[in-house]
Amino acid sequence: MDRISQTSPSRLDRAPVLSARDILTSVCEVVYEWSIHDDVLRWGSNALDVLQLPSFDSISTGKRFAAMLDPENLATRYDAVMSAPNTDQGTGVPYQLQYALLPHGKGDQVKLWVEDTGRWFGDSRGKPSRAHGVVRVINERYEREQRLSFLSRYDELTGQLNRAHLMEAMEEAIGAAKKLRANVGVLICAIDNLQVINEAYGFDVADQVIAMASKRLKTRLRGGDAIGRYSGNKIAIVMMNCSEQDIGIAAERFVAAIGEEVFTTDSGPVSATASIGGVVAPRFAKNAVDAVLRAQEALQLSRRTHRSSFMCYAPNPERMAERRRDVALADDIVRGLNERRMVLAYQPIVRTGDRGIAFHECLVRHEQTDGAFASAAHLVPVAERLGLIRLVDNRVLELATRELIDNPKISVSLNVSPQTATDPSWLNTVVGICRSHPGLSKRLIIEITESAAIQNVEETRVLVESLRAIGCRVAIDDFGAGYTSFAALKSLKVDIIKIDGAFVKNAARDAIDQVFVKSLVDIAKALGAEIVAEWVGDEETTRLLSSLGVDYLQGSLIGDASTLRPWPGQIEARPLAKAG
Repeated sequence: MDRISQTSPSRLDRAPVLSARDILTSVCEVVYEWSIHDDVLRWGSNALDVLQLPSFDSISTGKRFAAMLDPENLATRYDAVMSAPNTDQGTGVPYQLQYALLPHGKGDQVKLWVEDTGRWFGDSRGKPSRAHGVVRVINERYEREQRLSFLSRYDELTGQLNRAHLMEAMEEAIGAAKKLRANVGVLICAIDNLQVINEAYGFDVADQVIAMASKRLKTRLRGGDAIGRYSGNKIAIVMMNCSEQDIGIAAERFVAAIGEEVFTTDSGPVSATASIGGVVAPRFAKNAVDAVLRAQEALQLSRRTHRSSFMCYAPNPERMAERRRDVALADDIVRGLNERRMVLAYQPIVRTGDRGIAFHECLVRHEQTDGAFASAAHLVPVAERLGLIRLVDNRVLELATRELIDNPKISVSLNVSPQTATDPSWLNTVVGICRSHPGLSKRLIIEITESAAIQNVEETRVLVESLRAIGCRVAIDDFGAGYTSFAALKSLKVDIIKIDGAFVKNAARDAIDQVFVKSLVDIAKALGAEIVAEWVGDEETTRLLSSLGVDYLQGSLIGDASTLRPWPGQIEARPLAKAG
């Protein structure tokens, strides 16, 4: 205690001595006192610094101070005090409000937003007689609040309505159209070549294109129409009192607006095109959600038919039946996951030389309510289309790694979809499991299809490196189907290459397939990867593959996939195909 008391004064001596005026000025605050009966307004000595004024004359009375107020203010101090519903009971009546000052006059650009916090006191009748308080300049806070308010309604990139308020505007427009027995046109416009722009120029330039495209579209709208950013590269337009013919004409105008001139960006001129899908509501869409779904369905048809075009939604019995099937399948997949009806089938992959089992590929099977199993060929495309594939892949990972944990002598491979492969949470799960169970990663092989790998080589390369860093092996599945460039394959540095069975199946009898398989084997060997041949169905093909140097065989000759676990003790007991 003595040491502290001895050193404290010296520290205080060195600290600057601040006056109340300095402190208030540093936080942009000034005190005032207002004598209401004679309108005299007295201020703290720092008022000129805080309020950016040349003299006290302009604020010496309430009337003069009021002359400095922005005419667009919704409320003033005078309103807060003189129109207050309360009466003074002896302790004063508090008030707080925000308003804008124009310290240099109405023709100047300088505007100060202030927060005025005070208390007024009444006379013998309780009516306002005097007031005092603090005025604080809050320009930074006000601008921040205004920005947050803006972003709550508008998209930051385009300045148009954000998705939430776009959907509100759409819902209101459809509701009004129902009452008036009119029509509303809902259009979804998508930039066609945005991925190419991203890759060629970078995401910043792509964002500039989206922002400029939305501005071009807005200039083509009529009064009362609405525009907003629905998602990524999609801009939605709501056109009031609009028939199917009208939106067709408007859509052609919008398509031309995007493609007729290049966009001037920071990286130079960039060319872009757009496709549009539309729907007439409430005729074909009773609410905003339906309108967006059907406009997007029309957009997909438009892009399949021809880029830089327009398609208007029309009911299609086949599509409606497919949608109903998708809904039923989605429900069945989710229930299957919840009820643990997603199981694994195991297909053996053997060494070419001695036909001994090297590992098993884990293939997902969906046990249906009738007891039959739906194959991956049926399940996976549906799950990918419905956005459920990540759930399925996570279930497969859970089941496969559980088998590895319970059976420390086995090795397995499992497929991962493109959507899941780029999901950081899936990779984090794999890493967590492998770190919790030392030695497991060496027995786990992750298969990525060639088509998925070439969609984004850089993302795939990062995934491969991350998996190999923890000890997992990585395989490229269906090699040859996607025509991956040698440079791309070289950069991935995978451990195993699985040759697409379509080329293996008839290789022994088809000279062209034979040449193709040999070329794929040569590429794999040059990269130092092991080779698996898929769809091996006969001994003649096996002899050819062996002569070419294929390391592993997989197919009906070796064994079909089965939901029966081939371990423990069953691997040695089951008969293996013999070399012929």
